[in-house]
Amino acid sequence: MSIKILVANRGEIALRIIRAIQELNYEAVAIYETPDHESRHIRIANEAVWIGDGPRSDYLNIEKVINAAKHSGAIAIHPGYGFLAENPLLAEACEDAGIIFIGPSSDVIKKLGNKVTARQIMADAGIPMVPGTKNLSQGDEGKQEALAFAEEYGYPLMLKATAGGGGRGIRRVDNDKDLDEQYLVARKEALAAFNDDSVYIEKVVVNPKHVEVQIIADKSGKTVHLGTRDCSIQRRNQKLVEIAPAFHLSQELADEICQTAVKAANASNYTNAGTVEFLLDSDNNYYFMEINTRLQVEHTVTEMIAGIDIVRTQIKLALGKELIFDQKDIMLRGHAIEVRINAEDPKNNFMPEGGKTISVYRSPGGYGVRLDGFCYQGFTIPEEYDSLLVKLTVFGWSWNETVDRLKRCLTNFVIAGPKTTIPFYLNLVNDPDFKDGEFNTSYLDTHEHLFNYEEHSSEANKLARLIAEIHHKGKNTYAA
Repeated sequence: MSIKILVANRGEIALRIIRAIQELNYEAVAIYETPDHESRHIRIANEAVWIGDGPRSDYLNIEKVINAAKHSGAIAIHPGYGFLAENPLLAEACEDAGIIFIGPSSDVIKKLGNKVTARQIMADAGIPMVPGTKNLSQGDEGKQEALAFAEEYGYPLMLKATAGGGGRGIRRVDNDKDLDEQYLVARKEALAAFNDDSVYIEKVVVNPKHVEVQIIADKSGKTVHLGTRDCSIQRRNQKLVEIAPAFHLSQELADEICQTAVKAANASNYTNAGTVEFLLDSDNNYYFMEINTRLQVEHTVTEMIAGIDIVRTQIKLALGKELIFDQKDIMLRGHAIEVRINAEDPKNNFMPEGGKTISVYRSPGGYGVRLDGFCYQGFTIPEEYDSLLVKLTVFGWSWNETVDRLKRCLTNFVIAGPKTTIPFYLNLVNDPDFKDGEFNTSYLDTHEHLFNYEEHSSEANKLARLIAEIHHKGKNTYAA
């Protein structure tokens, strides 16, 4: 009997996981809500299970996901990223049902998902951290605790949801007035996003780099890292561009950060793939931020420079295999950049373009080019979900080669219909600071010229007109 693995996700990441499952000669089971009834992931999977009308609610329904696995005969569930990927209750439900969860244990997810608990684990292990508090008390008492911390460490500070993730539940405060105004707002936002209004406060590292390390650990206790990534270019605390390895780090500093990440993983008894995230200040001091207990969107850049299939490895580890490579076997070569091509209008605060139909779709290719996407010509973008259409990842042996390749790919990438982030990225690859690798988390705030571009590239317009003309002529042309 063939092994079946259910993919508890949608979109490009569902496709990515399905391909890895099928390459291992297993069967992939997809799930879908009604708005996704024409999505590619359910066409490519070996079978698909409809779980409800949604939107989103059924992808977040643990009971329905578990029932779909049981109904299909799946022995394992891969959560991807987003939705239930970092919910310890899904991992726990899998454990109770005798289904393999492809990720760390529910206990590890629970501990690392609570930012205050995670900080305590790291503090006990001697991992460097930004000064911060435990959970603030409820009501005015919590506000007074925050004010006392501000008096000791100074502004700016960051109010953070204890159960937060993905850039949500975060509020920066720059003075006592801000803190007074944002304290209750942060609690309400945390409750709405995570059903938990617990918050804590951290000192802000001003204009840091966001550096992260991909780690992989098996159940025998072996943990390795796959190098660093730089994810500093963000909008609303969510990443837009990811780079591997992190730029402008000395080899000595990069090695130290990577070894600290391995130490953090071991301190939390981590297994499977995960990401240890750090903030790096202008003096090259680095501080632990969090461990993401799932596959990252940006895993592609690491795969490009390390030559290791992270998803395939995740599946094999979950099914009881051990790592077949040691740290000394991992050779990191070249550079990789990933850009998230979203159906968004960067000029309008990255407003999503859901509901639009893609009238023309032409993707780039060639050496060192990877596309992870799920859209196609004629596809109507669901309004109910994330705006990500396709991830474009390029590899080059040098940084300049990689930037040149990215520029060529973006120039040749045509998506007509919705507004996308492509023209924004074209400005970015031409920016001198980007080309010199000079960027941090304040990059978009200090580079407003990146938003000055024509709405559609001339090539996209010409191609759309050409296709329309051919289509029109085809209706009036007959074979002799």
